[in-house]
Amino acid sequence: MKTNAPIRIKTISEFHQLRGLPKPEHPLISVVDYSLIGKNSTANLESWTMDFYSISMKRTTNSKIRYGQQQYDFDDGVLFFMAPNQVFSISPNNNAAPQHTGWILLIHPDFLWNTSLAKNINKYEYFDYAVNEALFLSAREEAILNNIIQNIEREYHSNIDDFSQSIVISQIETLLNYAQRFYRRQFITRKITSHNVLDKLEALLTEYFNNEDLVSTGLPTVQFIASELNLSPNYLSTLLKALTGKSTQHHIHEKLIEKAKEKLSTTDLTVNEIAFELGFERSQSFSKLFKSKTRQSPLEFRKSFQ
Repeated sequence: MKTNAPIRIKTISEFHQLRGLPKPEHPLISVVDYSLIGKNSTANLESWTMDFYSISMKRTTNSKIRYGQQQYDFDDGVLFFMAPNQVFSISPNNNAAPQHTGWILLIHPDFLWNTSLAKNINKYEYFDYAVNEALFLSAREEAILNNIIQNIEREYHSNIDDFSQSIVISQIETLLNYAQRFYRRQFITRKITSHNVLDKLEALLTEYFNNEDLVSTGLPTVQFIASELNLSPNYLSTLLKALTGKSTQHHIHEKLIEKAKEKLSTTDLTVNEIAFELGFERSQSFSKLFKSKTRQSPLEFRKSFQ
């Protein structure tokens, strides 16, 4: 079955037009009330991509939201982020029109021009999470963000002056910093989901390093592991650091060293042969990594068992 290519929305004005909304008061930033979006405005929008940032606090009934590789029922307050050129799609349930409440903040990159946020916005990793993981808000968290959005809306609705951009930018930064805090909280409070990821990671790495075909497949990359777990690399690494204090790469290396120790202590294979079997092209790279993690060379470790 052929899937239609995503519709590209180039400007905030175009977004307003497609959604049956009045022209935006500011061409580069807008706060939209989801309940005001025309019921038929999304009829031909199965999936779309935008040339600007969006931050949404949303509840949706009669539909499933596909956010990257995950589907969500947005019955509670959920926050999600999209950077330019990411793809978003929505599919109604039971042929009923989706009903939305909440808000969406649209920010064109040009609005950030010549500000510190233009350089720093990439440090907020959850814009990468937009391909995988939403932020589930408590009532208190939702109230905090709603208040910031009201401040932004009031500022650009008032007379624009030399201070307007700086004030709005500072409010956006405050919102992003709160979101950073709330994401870290989510890693802790959604323990079952988070620890399921840990269990799956352990099983995945064990299976990978038990594979006798490591010679051809090579060492697993962070990108491969994240893809197998249906998570973005940044989200997985941030989650693991919050739960264990270790990055994804660190977990890969730990499993690798565990397997190397097993081979060094239970087989007569040479260090070169072990390195090759573990997917290393050069035994020197294996020995260097092993010593950095254990403070012993592979041979020194082996001698301790003799």
